Amino acid sequence: MATDVRLKEQLPDLTRRIVETYQHVPAIHHLGHCPLPNYEMIVGSCEDLKEILYPGYRRRENLHLGNVTYHVGDLIDGLHDKLTVQIGRALRHIVAARQTAVESGMEPPPVPASIRDCTEADDFEALGQAKAVEFLERIPEIRRVLATDVQAAYDGDPAVRTLDEIIFCYPGLEAVTIHRLAHILHRLEVPLIPRMMAEWAHARTGIDIHPGATIGDHFFIDHGTGVVIGETCEIGSRVKLYQGVTLGALSFPTDADGHLVRGTKRHPTIEDRVVIYANATVLGGSTRIGRDSVIGSNVWLTRSVDPGTTVVLERPKLRIRGELPEPSADWQI
Repeated sequence: MATDVRLKEQLPDLTRRIVETYQHVPAIHHLGHCPLPNYEMIVGSCEDLKEILYPGYRRRENLHLGNVTYHVGDLIDGLHDKLTVQIGRALRHIVAARQTAVESGMEPPPVPASIRDCTEADDFEALGQAKAVEFLERIPEIRRVLATDVQAAYDGDPAVRTLDEIIFCYPGLEAVTIHRLAHILHRLEVPLIPRMMAEWAHARTGIDIHPGATIGDHFFIDHGTGVVIGETCEIGSRVKLYQGVTLGALSFPTDADGHLVRGTKRHPTIEDRVVIYANATVLGGSTRIGRDSVIGSNVWLTRSVDPGTTVVLERPKLRIRGELPEPSADWQI
């Protein structure tokens, strides 16, 4: 069937009406402002960082101790340049966003103290470089912690055969790897980019970890899909979570003007050597799960429990309707 040229003649008017909404609905466009961090650059940086953290497992093959220094040095050099620009953009954007919010009467976003005196693009890029270098300096430490996460997965899952299988295949390790990187940037008060990294990992793995969450060593998420870990969670060492676990907020307090109160402890604290089974929900900033505790599947928990506690639901009564009758002797199989 041939297309109708007359219908295509409507498109210029449609374009005009769409562009008009950019004036009437300004909150969801970014036109005429300083550049935002580039999404593809951030994703590419994450891939480069994984190449450094797990050499020989990703893009470059045939690495050995004789050539790995050149390979890593080339990646680090590129990351320095990319992150300097992208962090500088994020810092400059948050200052501009605050000014825009103040002018429009909206609640302004918080601005890190380190950039309050910055006014020129060069100031933001210089600070971006300093933060990029400080971030890259943390890679040796991150590798040491990630090695404990890989070991925790091996020790906690009888289905795994080798450490290589975990690094290649486990979504929990993928999510935790990006989280540990994003958390460092979050601690360095880099706006926007840590969330971009976290949500990229979320889309890939189904595991949602806010970059503000603090997570100890030997951390293992088994299976992983549907896990949610909130911004102010504090998780100790040797903690194991299963799929569908939510470590969330119980409520969202507001101020006298009805705005959400930000920056408070809203999510639970999980002490060392805790296991939380599938689809359990633990809520509240004052909720503390004591060390060596076990939280069973499907538990809804909004209060603290002492160390060494096991929390499970009572055994439910199973009702099955519409069962087939027992087969009689004359049935043919």
